[in-house]
Amino acid sequence: MATAVNKVISHLLAAEPEKLYAMPDPTVPESYLKAVTTLCDLADRELVVIIGWAKHIPGFSCLSLEDQMSVLQSVWMEVLILGVVHRSLPYEDEIMYAEDYVMDEGFSKLAGLLDLNSCILQLVKRYKGMKLEKEEFVTLKAIALANSDSAHIEDVQAIQKLQDLLHEALLEYEAVRHPGELQRAGKLLMTLPLLRQTANRAQQHFYSLKVEGKVPMHKLFLEMLEAMMD
Repeated sequence: MATAVNKVISHLLAAEPEKLYAMPDPTVPESYLKAVTTLCDLADRELVVIIGWAKHIPGFSCLSLEDQMSVLQSVWMEVLILGVVHRSLPYEDEIMYAEDYVMDEGFSKLAGLLDLNSCILQLVKRYKGMKLEKEEFVTLKAIALANSDSAHIEDVQAIQKLQDLLHEALLEYEAVRHPGELQRAGKLLMTLPLLRQTANRAQQHFYSLKVEGKVPMHKLFLEMLEAMMD
């Protein structure tokens, strides 16, 4: 496993951020407004973490600042959702948005998130079925970042190079770790369209909350939401 390519995966494992906590106010009774306010605040903090994490992805910092921003604006929600999915793997029909914020069906209903959460659970089910490993998760998350379809990227070749590097790392990992499962890398990559679909649904949900104007949202979160809806 000490090949040059798998140094990439070791690097990605080391770049994994610390655990996040939602810290909902225990004095406020549970309600729709409390749930969505907690999630918007959590998403904003998660966004800051994702921007910091992206800088550690091999090759990402070599992109121009404009291209880095274009990539992040188009895929941050996919990266965020994949993190939620991975955290939820040990649970049964529950979604772990943060270490201290787990949603079951009743809570999802209260928060107006039944549709979105059922899509997230679909991904959880798929990865559970494959017994997704931490190494695969960190590589898939970096691939989701590099899988940007932003029309604003100037150096398309640099993004392609980044995709190739990460794809090779995944293929090599699978060849060593799961030599009998020749289709495993392909099966993992085939979950990315569902991830994008789920992220689009999440964006639309949060954007409609913004339009309603009942939930306070942080500036960065608002800017990134608006950039995605352009």
